[in-house]
Amino acid sequence: MPSKDEKDAFSVMIEEQAIVLGITHMDMITEYCQRSGMEIEVAASLINPILKAKIELEARALRYLPKHSVLPL
Repeated sequence: MPSKDEKDAFSVMIEEQAIVLGITHMDMITEYCQRSGMEIEVAASLINPILKAKIELEARALRYLPKHSVLPL
């Protein structure tokens, strides 16, 4: 089980590299796993809640996930 510090360090590194390379966070995680030989499942355990929310927003924008319905108030 990764520590909070390990999760935060991994998430910051992914976020910074995604910005530098101009790619999505999902693509950056895949790229990192290919370069380092890390299994996707291991990378998934290193994603902190902030990065997870950003990945979800990207996935919704790219229509990989359905958009949330908003109920009228």
